[in-house]
Formats: sequence, C-alpha cells, structure tokens
Amino acid sequence: MTETNRIEYKERLTKDLDLEKEIVAFLNYREGGLIYVGVDKNGKVIGVKDPDVDMLKIKDRIKNNIAPSALGLFDVVTEEQENKHILKIIVASGSEKPYFKKKYGMTGKGCFMRLGTAAEPMPQAMIDKLFATRTRNSIGKIKAHRQDLSFEQLRIYYEEKKKSLNKQFKKNLELITEEGSLNYAAYLLADENNISIKVAKYSGKNRVNLIENNEYGYCSLIKATKSVLDKVDLENRTAATITSKERKEQRLWNSIALREAIINAFVHNDYTRETPPKFEIFSDRIEITSTGSLPEGLSKKEFFEGFSIPQNKELMRIYKDLEMVEQLGSGIPRILEYYGKRCFKLSENFLRMSFPAIERVTPQVTPQVTPQVTPQVKKLLEVIEGELSRQELQEKLKLSDREYFRLNYLQPALEEEVIEMSIPDKPRSSKQRYRLTDKGKVVLNT
Repeated sequence: MTETNRIEYKERLTKDLDLEKEIVAFLNYREGGLIYVGVDKNGKVIGVKDPDVDMLKIKDRIKNNIAPSALGLFDVVTEEQENKHILKIIVASGSEKPYFKKKYGMTGKGCFMRLGTAAEPMPQAMIDKLFATRTRNSIGKIKAHRQDLSFEQLRIYYEEKKKSLNKQFKKNLELITEEGSLNYAAYLLADENNISIKVAKYSGKNRVNLIENNEYGYCSLIKATKSVLDKVDLENRTAATITSKERKEQRLWNSIALREAIINAFVHNDYTRETPPKFEIFSDRIEITSTGSLPEGLSKKEFFEGFSIPQNKELMRIYKDLEMVEQLGSGIPRILEYYGKRCFKLSENFLRMSFPAIERVTPQVTPQVTPQVTPQVKKLLEVIEGELSRQELQEKLKLSDREYFRLNYLQPALEEEVIEMSIPDKPRSSKQRYRLTDKGKVVLNT
C-alpha cells in the first residue's frame, strides 16, 4: 500500500522527525488521516522496537506542541503486520481550524495543510480566513451557568479503570474555559445538572400510546449513558425461531450496532442547543435521535465512510479514557455493517438512527384478556414506577413482613405475569428488580 492524501508513513520516531507537522496537516484537512510509524516510504514494514514507549512519546508531543488542543481528536494504537509491531495514529479533522505548531503560531511555519501526499505550509490568507470563521460556540468554550459543581461520579468511573483524577483534572480534561471558569462540558459531566435523558416505550408504531417513560438524567452524562445502555439491553430480549431442524435464538437488535448508536448519540449530540439525545422503543423498531447536523465540511459520503469530526472533543476524550469508545471513526462503520445506510435519516437539525426489530417488541394486550387480580396485587401494581427492588416495594406498601409480602403480593403478581424480574435467570440475585409487564400496565389502567 502506498501513501495517499489520507495515509502517511514514517519509518521510525526520532527527535528530528517533524511528526507535529503531519498531524497539524491532517487536523486541518477535512477528512483527517492516518500516520503509520514503523513503515518506510515504500510501504515496507520495518516495525518499532518499543511500541509502548513510542506511543507515550507521541501522545505527549501532540498534547504539548499543537494548538488548539487536539485532545479527543486523535488515537494512537498498536497493530501487528508481518509479525512486527507498528503504530497507527488516527487523526480526525478538527472543528477549530487552523491548527498549528505552538512554537511558530498561526504562521506559514506553524500551520500546514494536506496537498496530495505531502504536508505543505498554509498560505497566510487561508490562515486568516480559517481563524475568522473558527467555531467558537462549543461546549468547551461556553461557561457553565453553575460553578459549584462536583465530580464524584466521574472520579469513581476513572478509578474503576485504574485511573486517577488528580487536583489538575479539570484543566487536564479541558473542563475549564480560557478565562478559568468551568465550561459546559464540565456541567454535562458533573454529579448534578439539568439534562434530562429519557427512554420512551410505545405500544404501537407511532407515539400515540406511551406505555413507559424512563428518565435517567440530572446526573453525570457518563452515568446517564450507562443507565440507557443497561435499560436498552434489558429491552433487547432474545427471540427464538424453531424450525424442523433447529432452534435459532437471536436478539431483537444487534447488540454491537445498538451500543455504538447509543454512545454515538451521547458523544456527538449538539448540547449547545440544550436538547439532549432521545431514545424511543416502538412495537417494530428502536429510534435514537441526536440533535445537530453533520459537522461543517463533512459530506454524507464521508460520514458513511467513517471520517470523523467529533462534535464534542472534550466528551470524546473522556469516553475514550473510560473505554466506552474504541477508535475514532469506528462507530458508524460498525452500525453500517449490520443495518446499512437505510437506518440513518439526516436533516439540518437532527440525526436519527432507526433499527427494525426482528419481531414485535411490545405484544398487544387487549382488555378482553385482562386477568382479574387480587386487591393486594392491584396495590402492588400501583406503586411500581420503573424498576424497584423487593425492599423498595415493601417500603412503598408499608409492609414489614417479608413472607406475607411474598405470598400475597409478589408471587401472585409474578404468576399472573403482570410483573416481571429484571434478571429472570437469577431469581435470588441481590440486584434483582421488578417492573410492570405490558399486561400489568393494561390491568393498572382498567
């Protein structure tokens, strides 16, 4: 494979190698690009002796030598070719052009552009024009309307990944404006905010009959993301098809594509419009909608080919830190692999992904088949909101006797199939929760 407008080869990482120039050129290029270290100009694999050390050096050079900050706009990963280790630097097109080498600033010596297979100095007129139109209305530049924010949830998630947040974490994670105030990215990631994230469920193919409305917002966006992932995973039940030869089991939606779509909606949503992503489950599909159009300079063709211009580089960096995102530009190709371009609907203000289910999601339940339940079971149904533990249900019903509750409330409700377990395979799990079934919701509303 030879060098192209999006691929650059470097034989080895040295102090004399002007790696920053190549990265700046790709940051300023509308399609971004890839830099391979350990491959010569002819595409021959040479390999790197210590990929881990070189990887750290590369990250450090990008962080310290390029402006505006490129954090969240690049990845450095190890690959093996011909039994040798090489490094691949994935660079996304940035939204704060022009990018430049700090040492030389916004001059021809500091700004570069990709022309064919080379990084060339950018003309001063182009530098001035790009700077004049630079995107300033981003979550990293907007001051949060609250400055009394705490980040214990974020700290816990970092610790779970064996990473720590030191006293400078707000600065290191770019949660502070140039003036020193907490920015809107910090507000989204704080323990408390006013961002409402909802997962709605309807009995039909439209939004007429709402049967469930779960809310997971008002907390760190990371926690909200994990809550939505868990909820949708519960809804993504396994359907079985029995043929004369075998029994085939398949989930309603492809789990990999669904996870990528949910995280994509959170990371790339345009929060400057103060409209969060939304998640809706219909009888025949699931729809995931995020606010905002394609980033400026990115065509539909480039979008479907996986070229990446992160809408919120601050969020992208943190989601990558927490291993919720693998590589830049990997999400859309994974979704396309299972559902194709037909699942996307792009407009000037929204991006919607719609995934058809392999069978009906919410079976119809009519009043004619509504079971007659005991007064105790009816009371139980009336106190269930979302998913509750056994202890929470007893407290709502003001019942202290566990056995009495089990025999007269819980067991009859399970037998009538008006409630169900969140973890049916492990009935005695300490994390067990109970929720209404579609049949239970019909009973409750009659």
